Amino acid sequence: MRPGGGISPSFVAQQRIRQLEQKLRAKEERIVVLETENALLHLKLAEFRGLIGRDTNEVTQLNFVHDKQQNLCRSTSSIIIQVYGAIQRLKRDLKNLHSFALELSRDFQHQCKNSFYQVLTAVQRIQLQNEAMQTFQTKAFDLELSLQEVNERYQQEKQKRKILHNSLVELRGNIRVHCRIRPLLPFDTASGHSVSQDWHRKLSEKVAHATDDETVLVKCNRPGHTLINKTFQFDRVYSAAESQNTVFADVAPLLTSLLDGYNVCIMAYGQTGSGKTYTMLGPQSEDDVTLSIEDEPALGIIPRATEEVFRLISEKPPGSHWVEVSVVEVYNNEIFDLLAKDSCGRVFGVKRDVVTTKEGKSDVPLLTYETVENAVEFLQLVDKGLQLRVKHPTLVHAHSSRSHLVVTLTITTKAVSADSFAPLWTDEQSSQRLSKELFCTFPQQMKDDKLIFPSRASSPAQFESTAKLKHIKTKLQLVDLAGSECVGMSGVTGVALRETSFINRSLSALSDVLGAIAEQRSHIPYRNSKLTHLLQDSIGGNAKLLVMLCVSPCQKYLAESLQSLGFGTRARQVQRGQVKKRNLPVSSKSK
Repeated sequence: MRPGGGISPSFVAQQRIRQLEQKLRAKEERIVVLETENALLHLKLAEFRGLIGRDTNEVTQLNFVHDKQQNLCRSTSSIIIQVYGAIQRLKRDLKNLHSFALELSRDFQHQCKNSFYQVLTAVQRIQLQNEAMQTFQTKAFDLELSLQEVNERYQQEKQKRKILHNSLVELRGNIRVHCRIRPLLPFDTASGHSVSQDWHRKLSEKVAHATDDETVLVKCNRPGHTLINKTFQFDRVYSAAESQNTVFADVAPLLTSLLDGYNVCIMAYGQTGSGKTYTMLGPQSEDDVTLSIEDEPALGIIPRATEEVFRLISEKPPGSHWVEVSVVEVYNNEIFDLLAKDSCGRVFGVKRDVVTTKEGKSDVPLLTYETVENAVEFLQLVDKGLQLRVKHPTLVHAHSSRSHLVVTLTITTKAVSADSFAPLWTDEQSSQRLSKELFCTFPQQMKDDKLIFPSRASSPAQFESTAKLKHIKTKLQLVDLAGSECVGMSGVTGVALRETSFINRSLSALSDVLGAIAEQRSHIPYRNSKLTHLLQDSIGGNAKLLVMLCVSPCQKYLAESLQSLGFGTRARQVQRGQVKKRNLPVSSKSK
């Protein structure tokens, strides 16, 4: 301010400047606020623009959906129109179906009436048929009763026929012949020759069949050969399915005759590989030929027969019987003692010879006899002999026996006092009285004995009431013959070929002997072979002889099977005369 109290222009200017600065600051502040608001507005504008973009997309989608719905409505309208047309057609079809159903119902009712009448007619016919059926059933029942009665009568007549046949066999001294057909084995289908598979399959076909327990049928139709249709009848025929036990059941009754004073011989005959050794001994292998009673189902005739003999002896008074055993083989027409021992006690085969005694019986001097007390000791001795038996493989059989094996059990029986039996055998009436008394005491045993040996009671051999009668010796010879061979089939050469020659010659000699006996020639050629010479007593009628014929069933061995069956047929027809009991005193043989 001025000193005179007035306001100076500079002050006014400063004031003005301050006012303007204040306004400027206020404007700047306002500008900041406006800029802030402007920024906010820009943000809101951007947000609104984003919202407008999204709304635009939604509008576009809604327009698309609207268009789609319009199209759907148009298509739905078309479908509705089509459905309406289909409904109209269905209504027409339903109306037609209703008419058809009414017509069908009327037809059904008509057919039901017709069917009802037909059912009534059928029921009446069925009632008539039932009455007729009842009549037929009554007749069938009567026929079954008649058939059962006829079967019973047939079985009775069959038993009577067997009894009469056995009686005839006993009186004539016929050889009993049983035939066993073995099953097909793996080596039957194994080809040992260069032949086609089809031809080999034909060779392995089964041609031998057991039609019943007494008949063998051989039927074979080979291209380029005559049709073979032959039947063979034997005392017993075993099919491939029958067991060792079944076979022995028919052999066992012969063993009773052994203790009754009769000699018994059982031999197996057949071509190589036909099951002879299996039938006589049981299953054999190359490494183990040991026999054991524990192998009960597979045991052959020899171990079973021995066990049965000792069982029968155990029923007799102690010390009344004792058993000696010898084992020989006939190899290349030479007899070898298979129980002979060297200086060290080892068993080895020693050649022996067979001679004919003054009484006309065959005997083997120096033959080893071993006393046995049970079946186990017997089997041990036979095992030792089997270890020495000659075997060679052939194309037919891998374990072919090359020798005839003869196992002999000699049973020595102390004679019963003649005084106790003399009154019973004074005449035929007394004999019949004894039979009745025995039958009352042992009915089942006598019945069984009568079934198999009906002629035993009428045997001419009785105990002689003489002081000289001390011991009775009977023999059981069990023979496993070597098999006949066709050289072309077995393929043997060298030593085996020589063995085959001797085997076939000895079997041919056996056939010649049986033929000579059948023809009742004055000379029987027993000495043509060591085999027939050794078995002279058994073959010639001094023993009950059973030939176990073993046959292969396949076509490959047809010729050999027919030869074996022919041999069995001829052997069955041989009449040797009635077998006699061993009732003469004999001196004990030194071992």
